[in-house]
Amino acid sequence: MSEHKILQVQNLKVNFDVSSEGDMPWTKAKKLQAVNNVSFDLNSGETLGIVGESGCGKSTLARAIVKMVPADSGKVIWFGNDLLTLNKSEMRQHRKQIQMIFQDPLASLNPRMNIGEIIAEPLRTHYPKTPESDVKERVKDVMNKVGLLDNLVNRYPHEFSGGQCQRIGIARALILKPKLIICDEPVSALDVSIQAQVVNLLMDLQEEMDLTLIFIAHDLSVVKHISTKIMVLYLGNMVELANSDDIYTKPRHPYTQALISAVPIPDPSIEKSKKIILIEGDLPSPVDPPSGCVFRTRCQKAQDICAIEKPEFKEVSSNHEVACHFHD
Repeated sequence: MSEHKILQVQNLKVNFDVSSEGDMPWTKAKKLQAVNNVSFDLNSGETLGIVGESGCGKSTLARAIVKMVPADSGKVIWFGNDLLTLNKSEMRQHRKQIQMIFQDPLASLNPRMNIGEIIAEPLRTHYPKTPESDVKERVKDVMNKVGLLDNLVNRYPHEFSGGQCQRIGIARALILKPKLIICDEPVSALDVSIQAQVVNLLMDLQEEMDLTLIFIAHDLSVVKHISTKIMVLYLGNMVELANSDDIYTKPRHPYTQALISAVPIPDPSIEKSKKIILIEGDLPSPVDPPSGCVFRTRCQKAQDICAIEKPEFKEVSSNHEVACHFHD
């Protein structure tokens, strides 16, 4: 696979206006800080894994990259073009190259369309002059790639299992032959055995079609299996970014260390003897995040400086960045 920089996200911020029940019409809405100053580069053929607990901004970040939600500031540079500055017509030209796979496989499929129509829809939308015979041939080809029999083309989503529906979603994303696929928790709704099949399918397709992936998940063992590098998010903030092996063998941030300690180990003797780092308390409100370090209210290493000064996100070793005053 070729390796060159295709995506650069720079200082991306996403805020939402929220109001409380009982607020007066003239009351100023509060700002919910969903994504705060996130930056990363992605090379062709790489897989960036994004992890963090629910509510940390993973899905919002993914949607902001493709302009499904508006960003407040920052840049999303795709092959030299800042997507955030493009109008709808200009953005449409780039949507063909960036596709998404969603979390709930059945909910993401139109129940009134058969799977042939569902898979062909992006092709008909972006290339309306494509002959019908070519559309049908492309649909059959992509169905075979994802492990679906092409004689099922006239069936409807409710006739398929969750794993098969996710394969349909993958086929729909692939039919335009994109360069980047953003996988927004694509296996979280599936059984463990089916999760492995879908992840292995994505890895095989990545190798075959020279794809670049952003893979969002809660399960760190799944993320490690598929990712080249991993970003850890907490309350919309990047707390650690490094190569997959470094994240697992040398985690620097207390939050990352706690997440990794919770990953089960197949060996019973090792699993029994390992130390699990508990994260106490609830996730703070993104409407009113803690001062200084956002993780300090749940961190066992927190000291006075953590409440006063926000730690700089910086490189602490080769290709390993972390935001923590006590990363050593």
